[in-house]
Amino acid sequence: MTRTDETITMTNGEFAHLGEGSVAYLRKVSSDELLGRFPNIGEIAPGMELWALFGANGQPILLSDARDRALAGAMENDLTTVAIH
Repeated sequence: MTRTDETITMTNGEFAHLGEGSVAYLRKVSSDELLGRFPNIGEIAPGMELWALFGANGQPILLSDARDRALAGAMENDLTTVAIH
């Protein structure tokens, strides 16, 4: 990372790891979407609405049927959560 006056320049590699291990995002997802994106997810019923917690790099961390449980999982792992729509 280089800094010039008010601008910070990051390499692609630095940007890819930004927030890793400290930031996660919470998103409501359908089980159908998860099955399509993560074929190795295992058995999950189609048509379910779930809350997914993803790492800053997009890696899934946990799934829950309740938003508050997903947030609790983030807190247990000392992750700052952000919500996306």
